[in-house]
Amino acid sequence: MNPNIKTALIQTPLIWEDPGANRQALRKKIDSLDKNTDLVVLPEMFTSGFTMKPERVAETMAGETLSWIKETAVKNNVAITGSVVIAEDGKYYNRLLFTHPDGKVEHYDKKHTFTLAGENKVYHTGKERLVVEYKGWKLCPLICYDLRFPVWARNTDAYDVLLFVANWPLPRISSWDILLRARAVENLCYCIGVNRIGRDHNGNEYPGHSAVYGVLGEQLAFSEKEEIIYTTLERDKITHYRNKLQFLEDRDEFILK
Repeated sequence: MNPNIKTALIQTPLIWEDPGANRQALRKKIDSLDKNTDLVVLPEMFTSGFTMKPERVAETMAGETLSWIKETAVKNNVAITGSVVIAEDGKYYNRLLFTHPDGKVEHYDKKHTFTLAGENKVYHTGKERLVVEYKGWKLCPLICYDLRFPVWARNTDAYDVLLFVANWPLPRISSWDILLRARAVENLCYCIGVNRIGRDHNGNEYPGHSAVYGVLGEQLAFSEKEEIIYTTLERDKITHYRNKLQFLEDRDEFILK
């Protein structure tokens, strides 16, 4: 078990519907990482931007992006996560990939597709949450709009880190800031949010605001510019506050339908 894990949040613009160009740009950033980085977090749909034309960019689980992310993780001895557009059994998914340093890949399909943009009409909805075990830590990765649904994110699995990858636009960025902090506080966990920056093909502006919050909601990292944001997560802080406060012992029980 690692007492600490070093995370690198890659806050970056995305090239519209150009997987090859995005992979090339991201490879340069990942290859430049500080030594001893444990986890790299990329934005939502990191090969394309938030497109509602999945047929233009979709790949399979045997496609180039899967090969690229496995090769890059192994080469740099680091875990990498972010979401891409995947085609499977005649359906499209906004699928988060969690790639371990040995090349093993786990995935999560976005549960809450964004109705305001029509994502629910073109992408199939996921049904199961993923909790990843990595270096003795338990991480729960979710995608963008999932942030607005606290029941789906609730810490019923004793996870240590809640993680959101996103394309979250400027007009609602204050909600992003508030909800990331709230998810950390109510779940007594670290909460990481990685958003893209720049402007997409549809004119939507993305201001970043990638951030890391501690178990009491304290802001540990925050950025509004293109950069790699480093933070070290410390297990002792989770253990200390969970033992001292024990708020999770009083959580409500529920069943999702």
